[in-house]
Amino acid sequence: MQYFKYDKDKLKESLDMESVASLVSHFGGEPIMKNGHFVAKTICHNDFGEGSHKLYYYENTKLFKCYSNCDILDVFELVIKVKKLQEEIDMQLPQAMEFVASFFGISEEFAHDEDLTEDWRVIHNYDRIANLNLENKVVELKTYNKDLLKYYPQPRILPWLQDGISEQTMKEAGIAYNPLTGGILIPHFNIDGDLVGIRERTLIKDNEARGKYLPSIINKIQYSHPLGFNLYGLNNSKDNIKAMGTALVVEAEKSVLLYNTYFGIENSIACATCGSNLINFQYQLLVDLGVKEIIIGFDKDWKVDGDEDYKKVIKRLINIEKKYGSCVQISFLFDNLGLLDYKDSPLDKGREIFEQLYYNRIIL
Repeated sequence: MQYFKYDKDKLKESLDMESVASLVSHFGGEPIMKNGHFVAKTICHNDFGEGSHKLYYYENTKLFKCYSNCDILDVFELVIKVKKLQEEIDMQLPQAMEFVASFFGISEEFAHDEDLTEDWRVIHNYDRIANLNLENKVVELKTYNKDLLKYYPQPRILPWLQDGISEQTMKEAGIAYNPLTGGILIPHFNIDGDLVGIRERTLIKDNEARGKYLPSIINKIQYSHPLGFNLYGLNNSKDNIKAMGTALVVEAEKSVLLYNTYFGIENSIACATCGSNLINFQYQLLVDLGVKEIIIGFDKDWKVDGDEDYKKVIKRLINIEKKYGSCVQISFLFDNLGLLDYKDSPLDKGREIFEQLYYNRIIL
């Protein structure tokens, strides 16, 4: 059995000031870089940083100081506060550490039972970010040879065929199968079509405890990348998005593949955040294409209209509108007719249901 663990202090020390600032920017903090520190909006107690610039981060201590309300915080305590405030997600320290590591594509060292008393090492993967210029909003991810998956089989993946994704669509997306792990390999490309990471969807039930989707490890190299700095599928849909001025933003890669199955990859306007929120860098990718409308098609994360999960979803969508709606039109594929099941995406029930949701999308 393998155990996975991050060393809190080493993980925190591995974050340089520009990287922490990019995380704060992701949460709407609008950091202003100074010499040896930066100052940001008080996202620690204001939704999407609606407060004043009184949250300071100091490079020498690796700590935040909120001069308004919260006093001293480290990066993990900040994530816990912001996730609770903005998304009503309750996180403990291990989840906050996992979020930070995932955001930057930092992998972990693992050990067997007998190694648990050994020192844990955090592997730095900042070479996954080739260029980070926060002031000019430039983020370039490290790229890999596209031939990496060339010799992996592309069989008929029955579970995805049953879900409605066509074999042609999977081939066009470069979907492959890893016979060693029993997982579906999903290559991620940047807007220019360069390979920046590979995610793996396990098909083995017992492996789902660690997560259905994980960065793929090939020849002892983990091909993770910071998901918040990219939009899956945008390399294929960018020209149509630019021509139409409209982008459909969904949560998962499968939803993009379903859209491409229904309408053809040559007609795609779909891209995926690989999460349940739209963040600044992803938004900027679409704005740079001249988008006029962003259609949010996230999964149905509630069971009963009006329950607590329903209210959380409404709040999250309102926050997206509040954050971006002044610059572009934000609309939502929101299932107020009971067409979808719990955790369904707007594309999971077929083209006809999707089109019904699409043509009845909501503008707040």
